[in-house]
Amino acid sequence: ALSCTRMTAPLVPARLELAPDGTPVSERYVDVYHSIAGGHAQARHVFLGGNGLPVRWRGRASFSLLETGFGLGLNFMATWLAWRSDPQRSGRLEFISVEKHPFSAADLAQAHLAWPEFAPLSTALCAAWPELVPGEHRIDLDEGRVVLRLLFGDACEIMASLDASVDAIYLDGFSPAKNPELWSPAVCRQLARLAHPETTLATWS
Repeated sequence: ALSCTRMTAPLVPARLELAPDGTPVSERYVDVYHSIAGGHAQARHVFLGGNGLPVRWRGRASFSLLETGFGLGLNFMATWLAWRSDPQRSGRLEFISVEKHPFSAADLAQAHLAWPEFAPLSTALCAAWPELVPGEHRIDLDEGRVVLRLLFGDACEIMASLDASVDAIYLDGFSPAKNPELWSPAVCRQLARLAHPETTLATWS
């Protein structure tokens, strides 16, 4: 279907589960969130590099990204750190991320221990983490220069009411074989609606 079906199911949070080697896994989707070893490098290569970042945000007043699947926030923190480290960064960074099964702040903080380079970012993010209820939650970071808009709920339904024009898209849901809903024609149509002619897209899948 190319249209979104309205859903009334309550939000079901994710629970942090680790494989024997420490890799975070999803029992619901029988898939990994990412590898512990090299997860940050993978985020930089696949998602930032795949969208031509940080070059594309340089000299701009604002740059906006949309992500399908916030997960443990690795892509967000990798993007935030790269933006912070770039002296030619845009004046403002807006990061919109959809998540049907968000983690608690405690689970995020525990998972983030695997990446000490994100420690100050994780502390700020977890301190501002919202209550796990459906809808949009806005977090202002770096004195308002970084805006994280978290959309908790079904991707197709919640993006249908999103008013935005994004410069880059991170497709980072679980694989299409494990989570086909996030790769449906209806979701892709919403992504197209939120894009403009210069928008880029990257995915590992």
